[in-house]
Amino acid sequence: MTTLFIFIVMTGLGLTFGLMLAIANNKLAVEVDPRIYEVDDILPKGQCGACGFAGCLGYADAVVKNPDVPVNLCAPGKEEVARKIATITGKAQSSIEKKVASIKCAGTLDKAVRNFEYVGIQGCVSANLLQGGSKVCKYGCLGYGTCVKACPFHAMRMSPEGLPLINPEKCTGCGKCVSACPRHIIELIDPESMVRVNCSSFDKPSVSRQVCQVSCIGCAQCAKQCSHQAIKIENNLAIIDKTICIEECYDPVCLSKCPTKAIRPLIFGLLPGTENENSDNFIYKGYEQSGIYYF
Repeated sequence: MTTLFIFIVMTGLGLTFGLMLAIANNKLAVEVDPRIYEVDDILPKGQCGACGFAGCLGYADAVVKNPDVPVNLCAPGKEEVARKIATITGKAQSSIEKKVASIKCAGTLDKAVRNFEYVGIQGCVSANLLQGGSKVCKYGCLGYGTCVKACPFHAMRMSPEGLPLINPEKCTGCGKCVSACPRHIIELIDPESMVRVNCSSFDKPSVSRQVCQVSCIGCAQCAKQCSHQAIKIENNLAIIDKTICIEECYDPVCLSKCPTKAIRPLIFGLLPGTENENSDNFIYKGYEQSGIYYF
């Protein structure tokens, strides 16, 4: 009898609370715009955060609900995804500026001087915490592949020479590698750029030349030879205005004037420092790639 009574009471409580929850769910339910899931379905799911939101669903929610959020924030999705989002949301389509990651260092194992052999955790952040890493140059690539591990699209890998290589066909310009690098030597650049500076050192020439064979020494020869005033020297380092370089330069004479070869043609996928301005893989203004990216 007692067992039956308990069963009846518990059943009654279960039904009562169940009914209360059903009523609460009906009253407090928040209607979700189905377009959010439509947008989320077409996003590449890299969860890279390049859009500035917490993952793909976060961007989908924002671009549908907020009229001020543009449709072109998904760098990995490129123009195709932007066009689809514009169709779903009814917003105006905006173009996406193509960007590809580039390493501002050519200090390979045989060219950059090292203080000691690092045997700790194989990661750039950990190595950087130990006296700034094994490289004497405190601005160069540490070479432990933290950027490679951070890339959600498998567009990077480490070379035997100790520098990361980037496959431009896979790189979406999401910027995860840029954020992951403790030395801040990775930048996103326009793939139409003519040349790049394979160095990030702000050291004085007398110092930088001693610790790396291919460092920029701030001699300003490149700037003096550039007839378009696209190059200037800041903190002992050559800085290139890539907009001027793309729009006005058809014959980058700076390449032949750099004494350390710190300025090289922009050829993606090649080991920084091995680019050759006379290579068959490089054609000024509308260059073609060989398709071999060390991958």
